Amino acid sequence: MKVLAIDCAANLCAACVYDAGARQELGRAVLDLGKGHAEHLMAVIAEALKAGATAYAGLGAIAVSVGPGSFTGLRVGVSTARGLALALKVPAVGVTTLEALAAEAAGAFPGRAVLAALDAGREEIHAALYDEMSVLTYGPAVVTLADAVAMASERSSVLAGTAATRIAASAGRAFDTGPETATADILTYARLAAAKGEGERPKPLYLRGADAKPQAGFILSRQGK
Repeated sequence: MKVLAIDCAANLCAACVYDAGARQELGRAVLDLGKGHAEHLMAVIAEALKAGATAYAGLGAIAVSVGPGSFTGLRVGVSTARGLALALKVPAVGVTTLEALAAEAAGAFPGRAVLAALDAGREEIHAALYDEMSVLTYGPAVVTLADAVAMASERSSVLAGTAATRIAASAGRAFDTGPETATADILTYARLAAAKGEGERPKPLYLRGADAKPQAGFILSRQGK
């Protein structure tokens, strides 16, 4: 099965074609835009398909990053993925940016817990904690810097994402660190989506502090018992 992966969650407008059976990337196209994903995404997809010598009809699934990330970029990426999946009659599979960043960190430090954390502004952090088997144990949710430090320190987690440096500085200690970017490599999204298979239709992941903070405190208090 060939998977087309799309990522518009952050500054990049990226696409790649991945052969899940051969576990091989066939082609990619990446633009560092910052803004303007809607104007460039279809051209980026076309370039990736051409590089991968693949036609739309040859695709078996569409993978897309669902956030957290840029509000506009997520809407562009997810709506495009869902539209293509509907037209081609193939599944669309969503992968969170935190999941993808954590997977890259786990690849560099196998058998370790990983805290993927992104700066969210207003002293907030978007975070997800994965155990030593890469199983999600908390999040994705909005947490405070203090909460993120507590989660990272609990298991001496590997850090990933744009908030990694802030967490380590606040903790006053060094952590092993994976990618410190706002999004993962486009191939990571393709691989994770291929492993997931068909599920619910993807939708943008928007996190709000008012919904997540009480849950974060509750979980952290239980972890301390």
